[in-house]
Amino acid sequence: MEENFLREEKERLEKIAEDSWYSKGVNYYSIKFRAELIKRFITRGVCLELGPAEGIMTERLVDYFTSVTCVEGSLLLSESLKKKFPTATIVTSLFEEFDTDIKFDAIVLGHVLEHVDDPVAILKKYKNFLADDGKIFAACPNARSIHRQAAVIMGLLQNECQLNDTDIHHGHRRVYTPESFRHDFIKAGLKIEYFGGYWLKPLSNSQIEKFFSEEMIEAFLILGERYPDIAAEMYIVARKK
Repeated sequence: MEENFLREEKERLEKIAEDSWYSKGVNYYSIKFRAELIKRFITRGVCLELGPAEGIMTERLVDYFTSVTCVEGSLLLSESLKKKFPTATIVTSLFEEFDTDIKFDAIVLGHVLEHVDDPVAILKKYKNFLADDGKIFAACPNARSIHRQAAVIMGLLQNECQLNDTDIHHGHRRVYTPESFRHDFIKAGLKIEYFGGYWLKPLSNSQIEKFFSEEMIEAFLILGERYPDIAAEMYIVARKK
């Protein structure tokens, strides 16, 4: 991979890390809910987490698994993670550059694939780090979320897959549809065991934080499981063929 790309990617990640929103507002509840979903499918052995950011997911994973290795591209966030989770192995590395001899029972990609330059290449690479019966759990935003569909109708977005201001702030490169999300796993040679969704999101984060109680947020997170194709977030559980 080109040296210029790798350097620019590291600089980009540090800039995003300086004002990360993943632990703020409803994002916090969403990540907590995602952690509970993981427990349905994989709760044992050794785990690799990509892009832990502030470590909201990591806090749960260190309780679920025998050992946890985290790969974080931002030095700023990595140093914070080392202080928060002394029992975890924190590696400061781009996903494209990371290498290991360990075979993992679980590889967690929470909101990773929408960030990277080549998501299929990432899935192919990390497939090689899976144990024979290991599973990948990946989640990402859904272009068909009802709040994005409403934004198109109101003229705020030209189409559902257009990057909005929040996407740009987070450093997203794409917004997946359910079809394109599944397509990348198939193209990477992975077997999809389960596709699901969560977080039926009718409004923007700021509107929800203003008008919703915690109980309402929890209810709408659960409602999204009933309507995965229009939920705000979707996930895939996959394994090697």
